[in-house]
Parts: sequence; C-alpha cells; structure tokens
Amino acid sequence: MSAPTKKPSPRQSKWLRPVLAVSGALLLLLILVLLAKWFTGSTAGQSFLRDFPGHSELPDAAPVGIPAWLGWQHFLNVFFLVLIVRSGWQVRTAKRPPAYWTRNNRGFIRTRNAPTKMSLDLWFHLTLDALWVLNGLIFIILLFATGQWMRIVPTSWDVFPNAVSAGIQYLSLNWPVEDGWVNYNALQLLTYFATVFIAAPLAILTGLRTSSAWPKKAAVNKIYPIEFARAVHFPVMIYFVAFTLVHVTLVLATGALRNLNHMYGNSSDENWIGFWIFAASLAVIVAAWFLARPLFLRPIASLTGKVSK
Repeated sequence: MSAPTKKPSPRQSKWLRPVLAVSGALLLLLILVLLAKWFTGSTAGQSFLRDFPGHSELPDAAPVGIPAWLGWQHFLNVFFLVLIVRSGWQVRTAKRPPAYWTRNNRGFIRTRNAPTKMSLDLWFHLTLDALWVLNGLIFIILLFATGQWMRIVPTSWDVFPNAVSAGIQYLSLNWPVEDGWVNYNALQLLTYFATVFIAAPLAILTGLRTSSAWPKKAAVNKIYPIEFARAVHFPVMIYFVAFTLVHVTLVLATGALRNLNHMYGNSSDENWIGFWIFAASLAVIVAAWFLARPLFLRPIASLTGKVSK
C-alpha cells in the first residue's frame, strides 16, 4: 500500500504559484531565445533582417537630437509616475488612513454640495495625478510644436515588420544597432507611441472615473461603470511599472553613458554629464519617496483644505 501524498503547507502553497509562474516564464523566454537564434541564422531569417533592419525611415522634416525641454519632461514624468504608483498602492492596500482631507469650499473651486472627505493618501494621489496630467499636456503641445512627434508616431506601415525584426534581434541576444539621438528602432517607436497616446489617456480616464471628482449621477455611468474603470486602471499601472523597468534596463545595457547623455545631457557626446544629472534626479526621486509621509504631507494638504484624523 503506497504512502499518502503529503499536501503542501499553507506557507508552501503561498510561494508555489509564484515560483511556478517565474519558472514557466523563464522556460518560455529560453525557448523564444533559441527560436530567435535559429531564425536569424537561417536563410529566410537573414533575408527578412536585410529587408527590415529594425527601424523605419523618418520623414525628411523630422528633427535630430533631444532638446533640453524633453530632458526636463522625462525627469518630471518619472518623478510623478514613481510617486503616483507609490500613493496608488497605498490607497489600494491601506486599511486605516493616517488622516483625512476635506477641500475648502471657497475661492476658485466652490460647489453647492459639501466637499467629500477623502483619505490623505487619496488626496496625495489625486494631486500627483493633476500635476502629471498638466505636465503631459505641456509635453504634447511641445511635442507637436517642435516636430518631435515624428520620432514616436508611426508614419509608414513598414514600422510593424521592422518592430518584429527588432524584437527578434533582442530575443536572439544580438541586439539591433541603435542611435536614439537620430532615430529610435521600430519597437521602441511603437512602445513610446503606446505609452504616450494609449496607456497615459487610459490611466487618466479610468483614474477620473474611480475618483471622488467624478459625478455620481452622470448619464455616462451606465455605459462606463466604475467596476470597468477599476479593472483597467490597475493593469495600466502594472504596464507603466513594467515599461519603466524594461526601459531603464535597456538604457543601461545598450550604452549607459551615451543614452543618459541623450536624455539628460541633451548631447550626442559620450561623457559623464548625463550620468551625473541622472544621478541627481534619482536622488531627488528617492528623497521625495521617503518624504511623502503624513508628517510632511499634512501641512501641504492643509493649504487647500482641512486635515483631520
């Protein structure tokens, strides 16, 4: 008679699924790498890479280089996104808010009904959202005013096979030759386009729908329920986290000094200027992360409302 199978303990079960998921993802990645290596070594693969090297030609009017305003926008986007993710996670997981905030119902913003009391974490999250949206509007205006949009908006259909080509080259570990100062590869272009023109608007629209600022009796609520907005808002946040991790990894792995100088030093030279500006901006973000606590948030929130326990 065989011995009974021993069931995993609750602690073991807690870690079993993540371990299996990570193991499965690594196995899948290994298979994809092997397939990419086989394809790029085949006659058909080499022909495909010759026809589609991984980047599309930009319009003749496309600007070259990254201007200073784009570097500042890059920093502000990262700054706000990091704190938005932090505060959003606190709103989602906090069992007992550290304090509450109620808007002053006077001055520029005055409503007939009494203002809604919200947690200090939610106030911080919504304030950051507003600043991020304002920064995004400035970014979009400058993007189209300076022609920089041509670098992140597809202007020809061959961007799609070129994006496939760039993806295959990444998977084969023979990464595409890049010069982000002049032209992003097609996969980068499509990713930046999706982030700016799809993910960001989704984050704004679903965030507004789940906030207390959204009218509770609006007619559109029947076709745009809050449950749908919540179901979309969290995955969009996960997308931004994943995008940031992959983006930073590739920036550091494909020529850190050159890439950081492009984004922060506004130069195509390979020196340490961009690195030190990046290091300083990172220190500011880390400091803001640790200072974003009730002790420091209460006096700021009290400027526009009443803070209570």
